[in-house]
Amino acid sequence: MTDSQIHWNDEARAKILTDSDRVLQEAVETVAASHGDATSDEAYAELNRLLKDRFIDYEPGPDVRKYADAIVAGDFTTN
Repeated sequence: MTDSQIHWNDEARAKILTDSDRVLQEAVETVAASHGDATSDEAYAELNRLLKDRFIDYEPGPDVRKYADAIVAGDFTTN
């Protein structure tokens, strides 16, 4: 076996993705509920604060900005 053969099976990979989506959803919901009057930069900073310690090697990407902008624009609703 080589290191390139070491990876999560499909079931575990799906669970990891589902769990990470849930963490992102919770962060967006939290910021939307508590920072409705924030600027996009403030919402973005708060999302990053909530997410950075939840993932190994977290780096904010354009999707985090998209969610911050949606919060500020009032385009975010919970199901």
